[in-house]
Amino acid sequence: MNSVLIANRGEIAVRIVRACRELGLRSVAVYSDADRLAPHVFLADEAHRLGPPPVSESYLRMDRILEVARRARVDGVHPGYGLLSERAEFARAVEEAGLIFIGPAPETISAMGDKSEARDLMRKAGVPVVPGSEGPIEDADDAARRADEIGYPVVLKAVAGGGGKGMRVVASSGELARALDAARREALAAFGDGAVYLERYLDRPRHIEIQLLGDGRGNVVHLGERECSVQRRHQKLIEESPSPAVSPALRRAMGEAAVQAARSVHYRGAGTIEFLLQDGDFYFIEMNTRIQVEHPVTELVTGVDLVQAQLRVAAGAGLDLEQDAIQFRGHAVECRITAEDPGAGFLPATGTVRHLEIPGGPGVRWDGGITLGSEVGLHYDPLLGKLIVHAPSRNAALDRMACALDELVVQGVQTCASFLARVVREDDFRAGDLSTHYLEEHPSLRDGDSASEAEIVALAATAAHLEAEWRRSAETPRARGEATDGLSPWRTAVAPWSKRP
Repeated sequence: MNSVLIANRGEIAVRIVRACRELGLRSVAVYSDADRLAPHVFLADEAHRLGPPPVSESYLRMDRILEVARRARVDGVHPGYGLLSERAEFARAVEEAGLIFIGPAPETISAMGDKSEARDLMRKAGVPVVPGSEGPIEDADDAARRADEIGYPVVLKAVAGGGGKGMRVVASSGELARALDAARREALAAFGDGAVYLERYLDRPRHIEIQLLGDGRGNVVHLGERECSVQRRHQKLIEESPSPAVSPALRRAMGEAAVQAARSVHYRGAGTIEFLLQDGDFYFIEMNTRIQVEHPVTELVTGVDLVQAQLRVAAGAGLDLEQDAIQFRGHAVECRITAEDPGAGFLPATGTVRHLEIPGGPGVRWDGGITLGSEVGLHYDPLLGKLIVHAPSRNAALDRMACALDELVVQGVQTCASFLARVVREDDFRAGDLSTHYLEEHPSLRDGDSASEAEIVALAATAAHLEAEWRRSAETPRARGEATDGLSPWRTAVAPWSKRP
């Protein structure tokens, strides 16, 4: 394999381009009209236009992507995450075109993409699953019967897809029929498949996932766990490794279960088994047959480049890792920097990036998909980039993350950075007292990000005045060769509604 087409965008496309470059592979990017000036377009060795901004006319057009692959004469296609990454039909089309799909076999994607089928496979493999229906719900009567057997509360989940779409928690039998109709409608709209199934609802679980690498020939290793319990709308915001709730014995047990699950489907490439953990028991919920957004925290604690491992496995090199040789060092934390307003229920924000300052220093990593002048619209996921830190201990990593979040500046579009800084300083979070309901249990953390138009104008005017004063005062000592503090008011002024120190 000498060349790779990256069928994705944003920070993951940048990440794959860099991995290709280090391995000496030619990288080919694709882009929509909205992304024509995006970083991944300029970093790749070459780039090709797909179409207009909507994903249905660009990044989801398998025919156009394969046509670019043919014209660019690539050997392999890396799907990244999201978009077409877990579409079995895309993987099959890539292979039928005579190209290498950098991911699992189409049959594996299909089997694990159907959550009901995946649960059955895991049962047969001896992997613990949350008690629930053994197949899709047929109708309201079937749902009522199964819910009575499982016991309330229960949760309805879409058979296809994820991200909280088609999910409804049902506390009693009187709510079931209405919730079933709503879940089916949402699942059909999101995934084109309205099938749902039932599970017992765990009231305060932690979301723990195990990172896997397999070569498709039965060789599978795990690279420890990630804690992903801080979520909004069932989508992750903060991830860390290792989890403060997982002991070495529990890590071994979860890792062995995950490896067994991957072997049962002849897994190839990088993948993740997701578990819910409550009261010392863990349960399989799904498998992600792709690289994950949060893969950098695993890379930092293990020293394994997961994207390069994907590329090597796809090229037929196999695994060069033994389970006993994998060591875990220190603690890593990742914060997803999204264009969202936490104070308004995480509504997406839009704008143009007018100023961008990226944190640095030892143990600080930025995986970004934006640059100065980037237009942030509503066509794509609001993820702008990921801030990741590594330190010898969890407390040191959280301190480092808080400082890095304070240092990050994205002007022109609202982000969740100041909200995340409050989270990593919050007492329960620092103590590791987490569950998937963490944000619901700490609603005050969302306060302080929204400002009125008058407050914004006042702050901007004040900062502009201070900037002018600073420049005038800085000229004289500089002319004499004296040092100045070098701190612009745009960097030091803090909004009165902010809780940052």
